[in-house]
Amino acid sequence: MASELPPADHYWKCQRCTACCRWPGDVKVGPSEIEAIAAFLQLEVDDFIGGYTRLRTDRAGLSLIEQADDSCIFLSGNDCRINEVKPQQCRDFPNKWNFPGWRQVCEAIEVPRPEGGA
Repeated sequence: MASELPPADHYWKCQRCTACCRWPGDVKVGPSEIEAIAAFLQLEVDDFIGGYTRLRTDRAGLSLIEQADDSCIFLSGNDCRINEVKPQQCRDFPNKWNFPGWRQVCEAIEVPRPEGGA
């Protein structure tokens, strides 16, 4: 089953259900994201990398580590501790990418795109 993107005149509006934060897999972080998150957490970049990242499954970069239940290390209850600087991958879900079966776990609702974009 392929990913499901909304029609051009609609978008998926996040309901902050945090299902995407609980899905196992890689949350890719690049150099600028690492710097932004480290600064937000008031950590040195090397300390952030050593404490909060791991080698991605494809060995092509870094990913955020997970909690024991596979949820994101920065998920606290239903809140993202780094929401203000969360990775682009997180910002793009589910409108620019998603995974097969995401509609069964995600509470995002399809709504009309406002005039001028969303």
